[in-house]
Amino acid sequence: MSPLNRRSFLRATGGAALAAAMAPVFADPADPTRRLVAHPGGLPRRVLGKTGRAISIVGFPGLALSRVTQDEANAAVRASFDHGMNYFDTAPSYGKGTAEIALGPALAPLPRAEVFLSCKTRRRDAAGAREELEESLRRLKTDYFDLYQLHVMSTAAEVKQVFGPGGAMETLVRARQEGKVRWLGFSAHTKEAALDCLRNFPFETVMYPVNFIEHFTHQFDPAVLTLARQSGAAVIAIKPISAGSWKPGETKTRGNYWYKALEAQEEINQAMRFTLSLDTVVSAIPTSFLDLNERAIIAGKTFSPATEADLGALRELAGKYSPLFPRKPMYLSSTGPHSRYYAHT
Repeated sequence: MSPLNRRSFLRATGGAALAAAMAPVFADPADPTRRLVAHPGGLPRRVLGKTGRAISIVGFPGLALSRVTQDEANAAVRASFDHGMNYFDTAPSYGKGTAEIALGPALAPLPRAEVFLSCKTRRRDAAGAREELEESLRRLKTDYFDLYQLHVMSTAAEVKQVFGPGGAMETLVRARQEGKVRWLGFSAHTKEAALDCLRNFPFETVMYPVNFIEHFTHQFDPAVLTLARQSGAAVIAIKPISAGSWKPGETKTRGNYWYKALEAQEEINQAMRFTLSLDTVVSAIPTSFLDLNERAIIAGKTFSPATEADLGALRELAGKYSPLFPRKPMYLSSTGPHSRYYAHT
């Protein structure tokens, strides 16, 4: 089956209404910005938008290191790097800091210039963001971050605070001026917060859930991907291999993890292919377990643009699961029934 193209996809999936929603989402495989850069380890890279840096199309999920020993962390980071992975993502809230503490020594033997290191802050005020930034630099044993982000933006109140007087953006901009941060981005768990952040500042990156279930069941990504392209922001996808929320009475696996993940290699391959074929998506970070990271690397090494057969299979598979994120446009309350979204990325 040939790679997905707009006309054949619309014909296969049926109709003008769907065309209006889907047309801007899937990237043209011939677009030069989508070019894959080969790496001897096997995992290709793409240029991360305005940064000009080529990063691996699969990123390392730093939260995974909060569950393993330092020796296991060292081995996993080294193996991932040897496979071609150079994008490593973490945050101070992962494992209450234990992920950062493990990742710092694990990265230490690697050439710093060959690592693209990304971190985040959950603090919404300038002073708190500065405190987290400095602590993260210390834990990760580096004097700068390639990318620093506002973490899990979700509510209107958060957006107002971070961009207002004394807000966290003051620290992020100042840190870039100081050379402690090279590029700026944000992660978001609501469509509205992502769109508002993009309208407020010329970010280099957007970290956002891009997943076949969320896409096919309630179109969670098109508006954000479209505005990201218009804004010149590259997208780093999170939750690419999510299998949605746990259903009532369903036995939770992986230590009672907050959402379900795909486990079969072929399904992971298809899900990653879907996400990495979407417009402006440069890289995708798998669910935060080391074995799933390994399977995502396998998927990344065999990546090719999604085909009509892939989409048909994933649309059918999506119908078996429940979306992880809310279907209705809304800002979530940090104290409301959806506050569980704030604990993770």
